[in-house]
Amino acid sequence: MGTVTTSDGTVIFYKDWGPRDGQPLVFHHGWPLSSDDWDAQMLFFLQHGYRVIAHDRRGHGRSDQTADGHEMDTYAADVAALTDALDLRDAVHIGHSTGGGEVARYVARAKPGRVAKAVLAGAVPPVMVKSESNPGGTPIEVFDRFRSQLAANRAQLYIEIASGPFYGFNRPGAEVSQGLIDNWWRQGMTGAANAHYECIKAFSETDFTEDLKKIEVPVLVMHGTDDQIVPYDDAAPLTVKLLKNGTLKSYEDYPHGMLSVYPDELNNDILEWLKS
Repeated sequence: MGTVTTSDGTVIFYKDWGPRDGQPLVFHHGWPLSSDDWDAQMLFFLQHGYRVIAHDRRGHGRSDQTADGHEMDTYAADVAALTDALDLRDAVHIGHSTGGGEVARYVARAKPGRVAKAVLAGAVPPVMVKSESNPGGTPIEVFDRFRSQLAANRAQLYIEIASGPFYGFNRPGAEVSQGLIDNWWRQGMTGAANAHYECIKAFSETDFTEDLKKIEVPVLVMHGTDDQIVPYDDAAPLTVKLLKNGTLKSYEDYPHGMLSVYPDELNNDILEWLKS
């Protein structure tokens, strides 16, 4: 574990496990979590000889709780500072949810040789919020409600999200994991309320269309069809159409948090694609 200091003085926490000559896999977490959300993936790929790296986004987890910079350009710049500091080359960047947006923005701007492939899982691109140009998007009122609930009682909101739509635990017959719920809440409450509040705008209103068009490397797009947080129809199929070299893999009835609910299946699918 270590830290890197960005150009504006923000200290970013990261984990870096595995052989230094192994191919780097860089994991980008979702809102409002931390690098801990990738435990199942980091352990798996570590055992397969990869160098696994994950950071806590500014204002999240153990990174600095800054007053500003809670938008995608700064998030991507923070990732660039990390990859420069570690001199990562031919890395694979894997992002979930908000982290998928961060991956798209970073990879589109990355220096030559830094990135070999990318994975977007349950990711927010191309753009979440409903508008004239995105009629199938989520109405802004949904995100306004998140903001008001966060400001009123963040702790209760995080219980409700984790125990309900995030993992699909609100579906009939779902096998509920209290450990996943508690760990989601723990990660969320470790971060800063201001960062989480402002990040709602970042993940919901940022348009990644031009980023996706610029990406040259192969991208695997993974998405559950029962994603209640980032609805499938307005995300994965549209993202693949914008990519030069995209592969879509859909998971019938899987929830937004499918990487934690079905880690064995998804980890093996990612591994197979990495080796292809």
